Amino acid sequence: MKRTLLAILIIVSVASFAQSPEAKLKAMNIELIAPTKPMANYVKAVRTGKLIFLAGHGPTRADGTNVTGKVGSDLTIEQGVEAARITTISLLSTLKAELGELGKIKRIVKVNGWVNCGPEFTDQPKVINGCSDLLVAVFGEKGKHARAAMGAVALPSNIAVEIEMIVEIE
Repeated sequence: MKRTLLAILIIVSVASFAQSPEAKLKAMNIELIAPTKPMANYVKAVRTGKLIFLAGHGPTRADGTNVTGKVGSDLTIEQGVEAARITTISLLSTLKAELGELGKIKRIVKVNGWVNCGPEFTDQPKVINGCSDLLVAVFGEKGKHARAAMGAVALPSNIAVEIEMIVEIE
């Protein structure tokens, strides 16, 4: 745990010297993925005025597979945090496709995160920190946001986490 925390602090420190969000992602060895397709009759992003509303995204890895299972029984909290982090990479990938560059983001406004878990699991905020911490590492103060972290007894295709986001653009 101490090594993981130290590694995160080093990565955040290195990333803070980078100029653009894309450069920060590169410094953290994070590659954006091809945006996933909607699962039904909706779009992944809606722009209205200076806001972009992102539909719920799941933890889709670069190879197209998802992190699945219930956090607290099938998955550890740490695996749930990683699923939230992977989900954030998917969200950022959709934003990059929508905007062309992440530098157009003025502020991450709101994050709603759902954790696939049983009724006895109460550490949803710890899991969704995987999203919040990555957003702050990439965007600094612009990445600090309002948030809800909720539990769900089931999520589509048994994904571990689903996150939606509202973003203000320049």
